[in-house]
Amino acid sequence: MLSSDFTHAIPEGPAPPPPLIGALLRMPFETVRQRMLAGLYERGFRDLIAAHLDVFQYPGPDNQRPSELAKRARISKQALNYLLGQLERLRYLERGEDAEDQRFKRVHLTERGQAAVRAIREIVLEVEADWERQLGAERFAQLRELLELLNASTAQQI
Repeated sequence: MLSSDFTHAIPEGPAPPPPLIGALLRMPFETVRQRMLAGLYERGFRDLIAAHLDVFQYPGPDNQRPSELAKRARISKQALNYLLGQLERLRYLERGEDAEDQRFKRVHLTERGQAAVRAIREIVLEVEADWERQLGAERFAQLRELLELLNASTAQQI
């Protein structure tokens, strides 16, 4: 059997049904994440990995408690603290005392971390511009408006 036999194989059984909304949202999301990571590498942030993007996700980690970041990223506190430790060693952030409650820590972005966040925003704006060209300005504006409505209604459920 040749390796091409596997790449050109016809799948057995019926064709899969059309994707549901979860897949339709996930596929563009994954594209955004891939573009973010590639764009960060192009801009010199070659030490960041995909898992670090969870820490930098909107609205960003600056002045947040690690427990808040873990909840937002939907990962355990232990997993988040591991990522924070990596980002601290890479000089993207520092963990300091919480002025409101000394029992807690707060995350503070360094200049390098702030530069990475600015780069991420630039990259996502590039993705948005590409999608606006593909869909047209009016349809992209509708997409954005619908996603904002959906985001507002689902944020209350989380």
